[in-house]
Amino acid sequence: MIHIIDAINNLIWGNVLIYLLIGSGLFFTLRTQFVQLRRFPQAFRIMLNSRQRKSETHISPFQAFCTSLAARIGTGNIAGVAIAIYLGGPGAVFWMWIIALFGMATSVAENTLAQLYKTNNHDGTFRGGPAYYIEKAMKMRWLGIMFSIAMIIAYGFAFNSVQANSIALAFKHYGIPNYWIGTILVGVSSLIIFGGIRSISRVAEMIVPVMAIGYMIVALMVVALHITELPAMLTLIVKSAFGLKTAASGGAGYMISQAMMQGVKRGLFSNEAGIGSAPNAAATAHSMHPGNQGMFGMLGVFMDTIIVCTSTAVIILMSGVLVPGNGVTGVQLTQAAMTSEVGVWGEHLVALAILLFAFTSIIANYYYGESSLRFISDNKKLVSVFRLLVLGMIFWGAESNLTTVWAFADLSMGMMTFINLTAILALSKIVFIVLKDYDDQLKQGIAQPIFSRKKFPFLDQSIDKDVWK
Repeated sequence: MIHIIDAINNLIWGNVLIYLLIGSGLFFTLRTQFVQLRRFPQAFRIMLNSRQRKSETHISPFQAFCTSLAARIGTGNIAGVAIAIYLGGPGAVFWMWIIALFGMATSVAENTLAQLYKTNNHDGTFRGGPAYYIEKAMKMRWLGIMFSIAMIIAYGFAFNSVQANSIALAFKHYGIPNYWIGTILVGVSSLIIFGGIRSISRVAEMIVPVMAIGYMIVALMVVALHITELPAMLTLIVKSAFGLKTAASGGAGYMISQAMMQGVKRGLFSNEAGIGSAPNAAATAHSMHPGNQGMFGMLGVFMDTIIVCTSTAVIILMSGVLVPGNGVTGVQLTQAAMTSEVGVWGEHLVALAILLFAFTSIIANYYYGESSLRFISDNKKLVSVFRLLVLGMIFWGAESNLTTVWAFADLSMGMMTFINLTAILALSKIVFIVLKDYDDQLKQGIAQPIFSRKKFPFLDQSIDKDVWK
């Protein structure tokens, strides 16, 4: 069974999604006139002024942003980057950067749509995401249900098992039994996820900025120790991406394909641009304009890949511990690299980073699954059962070997990505119209653009009546 799933994954990721992801990113980049470059300063400005809430029941744009970062910044930033470099060589880092650059524009589109077509929970909060804009704008509820099922499998169950497993592996050398790791994770997670999106967003707001900045500072320390080697490392990454290091001995084409596939696959797993996961967090914010959360979307991709993933890559490549084919990869490779650079406490540092990164991913992933479940059936008893199942998967993940789970996660993520990219391309005209309104207001000197549904009568029938009043 696992061989069949691997074959399907290789077909999807090797022959379809790589080109669809890059093509979609390039399309949105060109049609928005490089919004990820033009509006990058604006994204930082709104981030610095987005923590205020009109009410304690509201989710601020910054809290929604941190929730999306909580899901993005996980084991993919530590273990995933190490796997990509081990299998695809240093060139995989270059393709991570490329998919992030184009993915920033894709993320603007999907997050804008999520805000535009969000649903009012009538308790001071909103929910939304690809399933919701597929149903409301495309009138294809069945496709929204397919997307939701894939997200529940991937994020609600599979990825949470993977995150718990990564924590257990990181703490293995401390002699703590896996069942204790699983028990503690279940206990702490339950305290947060039973509090709903408000609880999840508050925890994300407290932890995510600290852990991301702290990890970046450590990487900058490593760069400072090897500052003279930085140009050579960057040259190695670019040459490896195009097979120039192996051209003389042949096999350049194979190395390029491996670097590209690993960089795109692991980069996407980490930054989630185009998958359709982050829009579930974007939809929760009380924002003044859908374009605002679009800006947050591209900033999230930048923070995840260009900052955090690059930090891991720098630590690994500058340490010199990477030995192709020796079997040391994933968390173990990053721990070995960190220990080589900062001494014995490097292992403890990586274990702490894994704990924080993976734990925040667990609680955000849970919410993505809940939002998808509530799209299919907004039943409180069903949501309670789902919460118990998620906690069970967290415990099981800490105890088990997850080779098959990884394969299912890749397959589900591939399905989600294909459906979401198809949807946002189909709805791209709406994205461009809404973003033009956002741009026009900024050009008029309006520091905080405000969305008025009266300007868009053609959207009135598809946008819910109790949002964007």
